[in-house]
Amino acid sequence: MKKLHIVLFSALAFTTSQAQSKFNLLVGTYTNTCQSNGIYVYEFDAASGSFALKNSTENANVLSPSYLSASPDNKFIYAVNENGTQSTVSAFKYSSPTGKLTLLNKNASMGADPCHLINDEKNVIVANYSGGSIAVFKKNADGSITEAQQLIQHEGKGPNEARQEKAHVHMVVFSPDKKFVLSNDLGQDKVFIYKYNASAKHEVLTLKSTVDVKKGSGPRHLTFSKDGKFVYLLQELDGTLTTFSYDKTGNLKLLKETNIIPKDFKGANSSAAIKISPDGKFLYASDRGDVNMLSVYKITKTGGLELVEQVNTLGKGPRDFAIDPSGNYLLTGHQYTNDIIIFKRDKITGKLKDTGKKIELCSPVGLLFTKI
Repeated sequence: MKKLHIVLFSALAFTTSQAQSKFNLLVGTYTNTCQSNGIYVYEFDAASGSFALKNSTENANVLSPSYLSASPDNKFIYAVNENGTQSTVSAFKYSSPTGKLTLLNKNASMGADPCHLINDEKNVIVANYSGGSIAVFKKNADGSITEAQQLIQHEGKGPNEARQEKAHVHMVVFSPDKKFVLSNDLGQDKVFIYKYNASAKHEVLTLKSTVDVKKGSGPRHLTFSKDGKFVYLLQELDGTLTTFSYDKTGNLKLLKETNIIPKDFKGANSSAAIKISPDGKFLYASDRGDVNMLSVYKITKTGGLELVEQVNTLGKGPRDFAIDPSGNYLLTGHQYTNDIIIFKRDKITGKLKDTGKKIELCSPVGLLFTKI
């Protein structure tokens, strides 16, 4: 009888491990540059790096869903729809087993060109890039969103006249304890820290403080360390990568600055995405322009960064990338060469190796893994 129990347990463990190697990869695209169905859903096997298209929003007429966010219960997907002053925010019912996305509703983003969003059980919070504002939407019981209940307008500019002529809100992100929302303003060279009042009807975000960064650097995206003690900020305009300490009262303290642009590089740069591996040991940052490179850093025990390598992304315009939840693969989406390159990750060294596999589709600019 014991032998039978052992066999059954082993089979169950094998089945569970196999199931956990499969994830959904959701891809947001620009639909105004080439033929796109909007949002694509692939099944991705993190054991082999193989993939298969499961579904898309082909018949939903979804316009340029450039950035996506999954609800905590994995039942809904929220997307920004970049369309100048006519931009919207969309809510979808999400069936992860089939990859089907059903449009629930959409509302005006209340600012031009939204480029980032987050959500929790009660709210959807959106960064309007060209509008220079943050919009907050409440969630309805069915997962749909209300009209915007709060709009925070940033005012100001920076020294780069071409890119910093006004405020440009580029990201919103929850602090690990959900007590604060941090927002990067590329136009003002500032990080805004808002107190988060999830249950409030209208005053969901209230300003706590701002942190100035290097003038003309253009803060784009940030990420928290796995232990929540450090924040890493990537600045788009000059490639600066800034390390802050972070405490539970919502304070940032500058620790160190480095730069992801290779020293001997001459040409246009445009830093983009920054992510940390699931085990919290490595940080990755992408740069576009003429660079088209991923920089890999080891995170030390004290939060410091040690450069491991810099690799060509094998395409043009790596606006976003994603590491699968198992940490085995890193996928880089190229806005201009219309593909997603699949790199194998060495979990010990953090280094990347091209698998020769790629997903071809129109203008992939937002990548998101979810459970099936």
